[in-house]
Amino acid sequence: MKYDALVIGAGYAGAVTARQLAEAGNREVLLLERRDHVGGNAYDRKDDAGILIHQYGPHIFHTTEKRVYDYLSRFTNWLPYEHRVVANVHGQLMPVPFNLSSLEIAFGDRADALREKLLSVYGPERKVTILDLRKNTDPELLQLANYVYENVFVNYTMKQWGTTPEQIDPETTARVPIFLSRDDRYFQDPYQGMPANGYTPLFARMLDHPGLHVELNCDARDRLIFTPEGVKLDGEIFTGPVVYTGPVDELFDCRFGRLPYRTLDFQFETHPVDWYQTRGTVNYTVDQPYTRITEFKHMTGQELKGVTTIVKEFSRPYSGAEGEVPYYAIINPENTALYEKYRGLAQGIPNFHLVGRLAEYKYYNMDAIVSQALNLADRLLESNEKSE
Repeated sequence: MKYDALVIGAGYAGAVTARQLAEAGNREVLLLERRDHVGGNAYDRKDDAGILIHQYGPHIFHTTEKRVYDYLSRFTNWLPYEHRVVANVHGQLMPVPFNLSSLEIAFGDRADALREKLLSVYGPERKVTILDLRKNTDPELLQLANYVYENVFVNYTMKQWGTTPEQIDPETTARVPIFLSRDDRYFQDPYQGMPANGYTPLFARMLDHPGLHVELNCDARDRLIFTPEGVKLDGEIFTGPVVYTGPVDELFDCRFGRLPYRTLDFQFETHPVDWYQTRGTVNYTVDQPYTRITEFKHMTGQELKGVTTIVKEFSRPYSGAEGEVPYYAIINPENTALYEKYRGLAQGIPNFHLVGRLAEYKYYNMDAIVSQALNLADRLLESNEKSE
């Protein structure tokens, strides 16, 4: 079959782009996926206990973009869900991001005075960063900033990123908020929820199009060759657009060195109880080797009695070993410069496009990836129209 476009990777970036290109006229799109399933890291499935789990860690949909919400709503109904997270701080559970309710739990009798001082200085319903609080000369507000830094942020960040407090990017510290509100939602986006039947069925519907051809268990590196004339697919020059969503360094055999990431190990546990914890996610900010525990039934709306499944997350450096997944790009000037070398190679390939977390070496939420993919498809279709 002659294909008009080639997309590599069946996560959000690839699936959205492929669907958009296939829908636009009589186009045949080939989608290659290295794994044995679609959905990328959003893939979910039922475990042996019948609990719908997120195989690669919890995914919570939220967005401010109506276009993204409307687009995904074509392929799923939504289960109302607003994510609420608590931190386990020396055995006390308090909402995060740190807010006025957290303040009462942490400071007890002193909370009223601190709350009034915060509201008088910064006003209600504000998100005030630790950096702003540390600029304040009031010793009580400085003590509050230090409490949040030490008990909510620094140890959690050290586990997540494998770094010392001195090595933590000051800009990251500066963004840690204190929310001057009792709104304990983790996200305040207007569009929030979970796919009613799960993420995998959402992707299955998105990829169900007569012009879209999906091949699983297919490593694109085994079928692509890059030449000065363009990309060769199965030995022949491919004249259509090629959209790549995978690790850009691996595409070029890591010739400049491997781009650093953090990976995650997941320890799934099934327990013979209705509920294991009070929220979908509990962050362990001062103790335990894992960063957080997620209990899926809180998110999925399942009502199974006497059984629940949780997952504990452990963060460590990504080595590229078989089975490891690169989750979080480690953004710093050195790594950005390394990425630019790979991006330069990609830019030298005619009609070749990078999109997504791994291809762009950025941290994107799901909705941002969908938006990026929609915009890329728009540009490709517009360019095609101009050339016809």
